[in-house]
Amino acid sequence: MSGTLVLVRHGQSEWNKLNLFTGWKDPDLTEQGTAEAIEAGRILAERKIKFDIAFTSVLIRAEKTCQYILDGVGQPDLETLHDQALNERNYGDLAGLNKDDARKKWGEDQVHIWRRSYDTPPPGDEGESLKDTGARVWPYYMGEILPRVLRGETVLVAAHGNSLRSLVMILDGMTQETITGLNLGTGIPMIYTLNADSTVAKKEVLGDMSGAH
Repeated sequence: MSGTLVLVRHGQSEWNKLNLFTGWKDPDLTEQGTAEAIEAGRILAERKIKFDIAFTSVLIRAEKTCQYILDGVGQPDLETLHDQALNERNYGDLAGLNKDDARKKWGEDQVHIWRRSYDTPPPGDEGESLKDTGARVWPYYMGEILPRVLRGETVLVAAHGNSLRSLVMILDGMTQETITGLNLGTGIPMIYTLNADSTVAKKEVLGDMSGAH
């Protein structure tokens, strides 16, 4: 029995618009971000997708994206589980800083390593690398999300660029080297059909990721 997993990065947030490192900070969606989330719901409704359960983080930009999608597919009251395991990676001392200012201070190469490398965390005691983020996302996925999909359910996960990158890395069989080049667009649904052994039978991206950052 195959199930369906739909992953969506939240719509543009106020701090995305301002080019700030966000992490566990909790800015709201912009008007554009709201429109992106509503559009994701419309596209999924057009595909006649109905969900059995939804998962999201405890950050408002993902929570609202999740709700707009559920509204769009006609399931506003669907059971939705919120867990910080799906939060964005913690950017430590970079949180709230402008990315261009950070590049001027530490250099383009160093900031790129902090943003995109697999196992180098940003500065600060709470800073998380993608590896650190995966260390909390993967157990939650394996324990709470995957079993629902393997029962043949259709599951929505509305989360963040890096929490979803850590999942996509495993689903798509990416390496520590290839994951550095992966950027996920805001509000773009990725639909995975899984085999009974949890491998991917089919993947479809409903949008253009080429301009993602």
